Amino acid sequence: MSKLRIAVQKSGRLNEDSMRILKDIGISIDNGKDQLKASARNFPVEVFYLRNGDIPQYLKDGVVDAAIIGENVLIEKGKDIRVAEKLGFSTCRVCIAVPKSVDYKGIEDLEGKRIATSYPNTVNGYLQENNISANLHIINGSVEIAPNIGLADAICDIVSSGSTLFKNNLKEVETILKSEAVLAVSPILSDDKQAILDKIQFRIQSVLKGRQSKYILLNAPNEKIQDIINVLPGMKSPTVLPLAQEGWSSVHSVISKNEFWDVIDDLKDKGAQGILVCPIEKMVL
Repeated sequence: MSKLRIAVQKSGRLNEDSMRILKDIGISIDNGKDQLKASARNFPVEVFYLRNGDIPQYLKDGVVDAAIIGENVLIEKGKDIRVAEKLGFSTCRVCIAVPKSVDYKGIEDLEGKRIATSYPNTVNGYLQENNISANLHIINGSVEIAPNIGLADAICDIVSSGSTLFKNNLKEVETILKSEAVLAVSPILSDDKQAILDKIQFRIQSVLKGRQSKYILLNAPNEKIQDIINVLPGMKSPTVLPLAQEGWSSVHSVISKNEFWDVIDDLKDKGAQGILVCPIEKMVL
């Protein structure tokens, strides 16, 4: 039976997040220390542990069938590779930063400047869109040090919290793009492997939907039920069950975690009591 070959980053935060979602969708990986390839015990999948920057080419060549990879890396090295699913974790942004001492007024200040970066294609595209001409110094590694040693006037790199920029006396001045982990697919994919990928994608969607939602249970007097239902943005309609205490019912529903506190405030105003909120592991629609 064919096995789907999935590439993940060899180490770091994206590796941890990738392995977590594979575990959450029920795929058990037997991987030992420093292994470059490991098979799943219970699913037709092989996981390849690769350098992030190498993955786009492996996808193009069909060496791997799919990958969990940062969207920023695809934009830089694999624009034509199809994204099957955005995964919502390992978020970051690709930014241009300059020394804190620089009085930066706008992107025009980058005209003729030296920019150190590991993302030359991304930076060039952004500069061209804004009719700016600059000199790029391609660096693989600690880009943030370049202005401090006189190699560049600015840098362009990925930023998560911004702490690395702060430690190097740099400040963000332009955000080129926002990125997250994505499920990317090789253009060379057989029908039988597409069928395996479809199952994986369905499971991932169920996990992501669960992560974005909360299960809510509450008690309310019957005369308040309709008002409460009106403020619940549930899937179809909430479940309403009578309680042992006459005149009262229990209401069960699902709400988005992004709307959570606003909804809770509205429910309390409408007469809800004993509100319980539970995490959802998976949601199959």
